[in-house]
Amino acid sequence: MAEAMGLRERKKAQTARRIWQVAVELFIERGFDAVSVQEIADAAEVSKMTVFNYFGSKEDLVFLPMEEHFADAARAVRERRAGESAVAAVRRQFLEMAEARDPSVGLHPEPLGRQLRQLVLGTPVLMERAFLSAQKGTRDLAALLAEETGDPMLATVAAAMLSAARNALIEEHHARIARGETADEVAADAAERARQAFDLVEKGLSGYAVKA
Repeated sequence: MAEAMGLRERKKAQTARRIWQVAVELFIERGFDAVSVQEIADAAEVSKMTVFNYFGSKEDLVFLPMEEHFADAARAVRERRAGESAVAAVRRQFLEMAEARDPSVGLHPEPLGRQLRQLVLGTPVLMERAFLSAQKGTRDLAALLAEETGDPMLATVAAAMLSAARNALIEEHHARIARGETADEVAADAAERARQAFDLVEKGLSGYAVKA
């Protein structure tokens, strides 16, 4: 029974992956608005209903695999070590992601992540989804800090600063690559740039939200 369940789950994951890959290829080639869900289903050799069973909306075909990353900062703070401040936790997580060349921070050598980013930037409905998801990530971080510290206003300030530092670093990675630098060249000093950005934040957040 366990083996059957495992095989079934693997097949479901493979189907979801195939649908996503087909959808992304079509979106990049023709534009998000020019591709219908039925066309995606036909290209992936599944029914339209199957597409919606795996992805609740057309926008989900772009965002579901990356949506979790909007909560990265909140996750870093929630899981931080005893004695570690909020800014230290977010910095450590970002440095680890940069070292691993995580696509979500714009350092992966493969172009797909940058192509998806351009797709989002060029599609108003996707831009709105990205903005709302990013705002939710910042609000979730603020709520977590407010629960720990009892000061919602300062928690909101801290969450905004931490989110802004992460976003600025990611934007710089993408901008430098767009100007012609290789992912390797950008990654070479990504850690130092991250330290500079979070050190700047830490001067204003020094001693704030140190976990007991």
